[in-house]
Amino acid sequence: MTDQLTSLEGEAVGMSATSGVGIETCDTADGLAAVNRPDMQLVIWQRALPLRLQSWLDRMDASCLPDTRILVRPRDLRTALKPHLDDCGVPQGDMRDLLVRDVDDLVSTFSKVTQTDLVDVRLERVSHDACWKFHRDREKARLLTTYRGPATEWVQPIHGEWALHEQRRFKGPVEHLRVHDVAIFKGSCAGPGSGIVHRSPPIASTGRTRLLLCLNKRSAASPEAWSTKDY
Repeated sequence: MTDQLTSLEGEAVGMSATSGVGIETCDTADGLAAVNRPDMQLVIWQRALPLRLQSWLDRMDASCLPDTRILVRPRDLRTALKPHLDDCGVPQGDMRDLLVRDVDDLVSTFSKVTQTDLVDVRLERVSHDACWKFHRDREKARLLTTYRGPATEWVQPIHGEWALHEQRRFKGPVEHLRVHDVAIFKGSCAGPGSGIVHRSPPIASTGRTRLLLCLNKRSAASPEAWSTKDY
């Protein structure tokens, strides 16, 4: 293993941050469907949301940021999410509507890309080192976007085993999603050789709080599916 890691370190020299095999960027939501190609491991939609939304989220008291999980059909997302936002104390108004609309759009996009009727939606307030270890998701596909705070970090496939072995000691190049970027990662369940190694940025003791959206297909860990009788 040591020889293999040494070899990987050597190959890292001069490696371009955009030269990863099976990684693609796009400039529209439709481009995320490229993740369904057999050779694709990660697709990143590089986008920017209105600055007024970012300012609103940054000013909000961390205790009022959403922290919820629901399993929902895309058509029900807005109705299902509303009471959770109320319970968290998210102020009503144009900015909240803008956030909900964006989550709604991403849930619909993820549903279409992964051909799933139910989406496991986690809109999480994170102020600790959640998922700080480099890892591969045990999912076929996962969508991630960060609305507030530092975004997800990942490494090129050539550095994957090195990062998994070294963890906090890893000194190789680390790629960073930007706030608001939308990424769909293939996980290890997608087949042999699948799964981009990534992690949540360590933020413990920094005083920072992230707001993360994570979308998955239904799994054994998902909550019960939301229905109109719950409303």
